[in-house]
Amino acid sequence: MARSHGERKRTRKKLSKPKRARGLSPISKAIQQFEPGESVHIRIDPSVHKGMPHQRFHGMTGKVIGERGRAFIVEISDGKRKRKKVKELFIRAEHLSPQIPSPPIIGSSQQPIANSQ
Repeated sequence: MARSHGERKRTRKKLSKPKRARGLSPISKAIQQFEPGESVHIRIDPSVHKGMPHQRFHGMTGKVIGERGRAFIVEISDGKRKRKKVKELFIRAEHLSPQIPSPPIIGSSQQPIANSQ
């Protein structure tokens, strides 16, 4: 049998939902808005085929740099070391989720230190 060379090859687990989560996503995922400069995670929703990025970008984090039609232009860095490239992807909102900032670590040097006078 000839090997498959399609865009969704080897995605049996990656592009499938758990049993109870199957079906269409809530409409709130489709109407969410992102501002330029905002960091987003790429989480492919397999129930929506429009605006779906290639499966190798699933799980990456990028920065929104603009909007084109119903899609957002997301800039990511792809590759390692000397071959690192900045790429622009056109992804619809259903496949994006906002990056939630992590809480500050207690006792870290990031907290302001009070001056003792």
